[in-house]
Amino acid sequence: MIQHITKPFKYFFKLEAASGLVLLFAAILALIISNGGLSEIYFSTLEKYITLGTKEFGLKLSVLHWINDVLMAIFFFFVSLEIKREFIQGELSNPKQAMLPIIGAVGGMAVPALFYIVVNYSDGTTLNGWAIPSATDIAFSLGVLSLLGKRVPISLKVFLTALAIIDDLGAIVIIAFFYSGNIEAKYLVLMLLSLIVLIALNRYKIKSFIPFLIVGIFLWDFTHQSGIHATIAGVLLALTIPHNKNKRKESMLLKLEHGLSPYVAFGIMPLFAFANAGVSLEGLTFATLLNPVPLGIVLGLFFGKQIGVFALSYISVKLKFADKPSGSTWLALYGVSILTGIGFTMSLFVGNLAFVNNLEYMDGVKIGVLTGSLLSTLFGYFLLLFSSKK
Repeated sequence: MIQHITKPFKYFFKLEAASGLVLLFAAILALIISNGGLSEIYFSTLEKYITLGTKEFGLKLSVLHWINDVLMAIFFFFVSLEIKREFIQGELSNPKQAMLPIIGAVGGMAVPALFYIVVNYSDGTTLNGWAIPSATDIAFSLGVLSLLGKRVPISLKVFLTALAIIDDLGAIVIIAFFYSGNIEAKYLVLMLLSLIVLIALNRYKIKSFIPFLIVGIFLWDFTHQSGIHATIAGVLLALTIPHNKNKRKESMLLKLEHGLSPYVAFGIMPLFAFANAGVSLEGLTFATLLNPVPLGIVLGLFFGKQIGVFALSYISVKLKFADKPSGSTWLALYGVSILTGIGFTMSLFVGNLAFVNNLEYMDGVKIGVLTGSLLSTLFGYFLLLFSSKK
């Protein structure tokens, strides 16, 4: 009886599109609640402080910061495990295969930033959000693509996956170099010592994750105190996790990646979306979208992404630097390029960092990200649907 009841749920969570659909539901729920009778409770709960540990030796953060600094460190840890695996034995391990998504990702990060900069060049404060439209949301974009099923060749799914992973790598570098605070030297030294210990654990082939986890917790705290954004600790920890591509069953990296996947896809990311997508739409008009921050983001995500990804991909194929995805048409590749404008999770995350001291711009960030991502979803999906019928 129980197996019969749970069968539809098991089927749903195995769907490639499932994580994207859950993410979409969480964002819609946040918008409904933040514009309804529970809006005050929603925003006040996110601002409440929770202390873990004692007053003298503990961590006190708001609910929003627990999600954005702690849980997202786990998300970055998971993403970095994926990136490491892809470079060791995945699609990015073959230079010829990796070239197209790498070049496309470069265009997809640079051109959206230029669109944003053109709109905001006269205001130094809003200009700080230049990197917001440069990111691609893996779960959403792949979720939309998977809804098309076999209409889209597997080569394009591989292209989008690789491009989104490289995009995330670019976002990590941007966060580390451009969105960190004042650096505290002593904590930077402690970070380095923690990293050396983690590398030693890797070199001595420690098979248990527990020592890595313990040192990783200290690394997170030192990173948090150093002025570098705490999520970078997740990246550094992931880079030291051992992986033996010849003995996949014994690989700590693969075990962690597979073990964390459902918790990240159906727990951390929807929770992040729910906590960060809430924005009051009261008084929202078309003119609101013409404000510099949302306008720069919408233009960057919807126009900048598709132009940057497709133009550089097209040029690199024509110049024989890379191969066009097998079985795909230029129109289908263009449709996938539009889908890279679904920024959502990473764009909202970068927006939080860009305007951490200017929260009055965050509503504009959310409106811009939601609008740009929605336009990219609709136009990308229907263009791919049209191209598959030709």
